[in-house]
Amino acid sequence: MPKNTITVTAAATAAAALAVTALTALPAAADAERSGGARLTWSACQGQVDPRQQCATVTVPLDYRDPHGEQITLAVSRIPAARPDQRHGVLLTIPGGPGGSGLNVPSNAAKRLPQSVLDRFDLVGFDPRGVGRSTPVSCGLDRSDLSMVKLHSWPAADGTIDGNVAYARRVAETCARNGGPVLRSISTPNEARDIDAIRRALGERRISAWGTSYGTYAGAVYATMFPQRTDRIVLDSNDDPDPTRVERGWLAAYGQGVEDRFPDFAAWAASPGNPDRVADTPEEVRPLFLDLAGRLDRTPLPWPGADPAELNGNVLREAMLQSMFADAKFPDLARLMLAGLGRRPLPAPVTPPEQAVQNSIAVAVGTLCNDVDWPTDPAAYAKDVAAERAARPLTAGMPVNVSPCAFRPFGPAEPAVEVTDRGPANVLLTQNLRDVATPYRGALKLRAALGERARMVTVDSGGHDVYVANGNACGDAVVTDYLVTGRRPAEDVFCPAG
Repeated sequence: MPKNTITVTAAATAAAALAVTALTALPAAADAERSGGARLTWSACQGQVDPRQQCATVTVPLDYRDPHGEQITLAVSRIPAARPDQRHGVLLTIPGGPGGSGLNVPSNAAKRLPQSVLDRFDLVGFDPRGVGRSTPVSCGLDRSDLSMVKLHSWPAADGTIDGNVAYARRVAETCARNGGPVLRSISTPNEARDIDAIRRALGERRISAWGTSYGTYAGAVYATMFPQRTDRIVLDSNDDPDPTRVERGWLAAYGQGVEDRFPDFAAWAASPGNPDRVADTPEEVRPLFLDLAGRLDRTPLPWPGADPAELNGNVLREAMLQSMFADAKFPDLARLMLAGLGRRPLPAPVTPPEQAVQNSIAVAVGTLCNDVDWPTDPAAYAKDVAAERAARPLTAGMPVNVSPCAFRPFGPAEPAVEVTDRGPANVLLTQNLRDVATPYRGALKLRAALGERARMVTVDSGGHDVYVANGNACGDAVVTDYLVTGRRPAEDVFCPAG
């Protein structure tokens, strides 16, 4: 029988609230806030970063239930406010993923943010626990198991999932064996506690934050667990916070997200004068893509150096999914389609560094599996995949397919945090209408959960990421005004395209 997903009763909710209260109240908090900033030793950062960016480390408990036990480190960075006389405080950037590095986000953000924000805030980034230059984790997966086509559980060409089940079992067992205690400690509630440890180490009474993608959920959980420590909170490209599903729901949302977004690609791919044009009309693009994916299922093209070393239907589908994140990625999919159609040569394959992929996978698996319980019955997954393939052929059942979390030998250490409307009214959500990874309807659920704590800026745009990311002056102006002045819109705002 499949394992039931978590259902939180009133008694369980009360117990979870008590547990969260106990875990958020760390010893000597007031003393830490008075002296914590002085404890950080800032130095030059490694790599090609903005010369203003400085780096340091913050020590946090591996297990917050044992605050004086084993410790791990978090790598943090900052670019100080450009105008100390106008400084308002810290703007902590919370990275996406889960598994994304945030250490160099200040350097990247400083290129895009308006000067009025740079004048008033120290931009602070960090690598979450397990990531990058923080105490890292790895599952030590075999190199053949690092392909995104496997990680995203694309079913076989005929829709069967036997290979996905075998892969999920193998990854679950390998991560359980090699991931160690750090991997088991990775969760969104612990990320919220880590964020508060960073706040204390910086010597700040309250902290502003800009969370993107998964960072919106981490930011919402932080604002729920530590509401009185929040200042100006911006959540950009928002996840559905449903505590019974959390990441399970986010993966499933890819199906709707692709359906929402694909027409943007179709219109671009049929534009006259487009050097990567694939069809004469937008209406032709979808059937052309589906037919090509089916043909590549049957007869893959050799692609030496790629992983896997062929262009098959699922490789094309994965490329399609990745291209939906930004208009600037549309040419990647179009050129791959043209190569599959025999009109272009295959592009040179791009393979990221293995160590970075190992690290990102381990943190993602840790978060997905430690945040919420997952069903375990392969037959139930097979049934869901079949229905999803019929309803949404572009994603071929992948969004609801089995993951390694179904076979982990241990489950969540605590219930998922329920995001609520209790706390200061200081949250601004910003959301694209056609976001492949965090669809609009999920953002509406986060908006509803936060109630009067939040306002939402909806932008008539496609892709992932909104603020200073998609060129919408209306949306950018609302967010900038809030960060600079602290004034939220009186009501939710809709920004037209352009």
